[in-house]
Amino acid sequence: MIRTDAEYEYARARIKDEKRAMDLEKSRLEAEGLTAQELRRLLDPMETFHIQFVEEVEAYEKLKRGEFDELLNLQGFGPLLIGLRIYLGVSQRQLAERLGVHESQVSRDERNDYHGITLERVTRILDALGVALKTRVEVPAPTAA
Repeated sequence: MIRTDAEYEYARARIKDEKRAMDLEKSRLEAEGLTAQELRRLLDPMETFHIQFVEEVEAYEKLKRGEFDELLNLQGFGPLLIGLRIYLGVSQRQLAERLGVHESQVSRDERNDYHGITLERVTRILDALGVALKTRVEVPAPTAA
């Protein structure tokens, strides 16, 4: 997951570089007379890596537009906190200042997708971001005994 504008810019540059490298490699292999099947087998790993970068850039751009996935039973809550920070244009350093912690703490927490975060900490982060969280509980109808 891309977490900063610097990582975003790096990924975008990397996409261009990887695309050029893939095109050059494909041309080189075609010149050697490889079959389409051989080309696929050799180029698929590069293409898979390239697609992963493209998907990460697209996901970051989606967050920047404020498009968040719905959560079910709080699964993915850590990435949601990261996405909210990104959408609001708050850097890790700014969030750290608002929380009264070192920037490395925010970076470490985000790298771990806020795994094991307490509700108190969630509240502090949401408050620091100025975000109100609303939930809706869906309870199944009781079954007859």
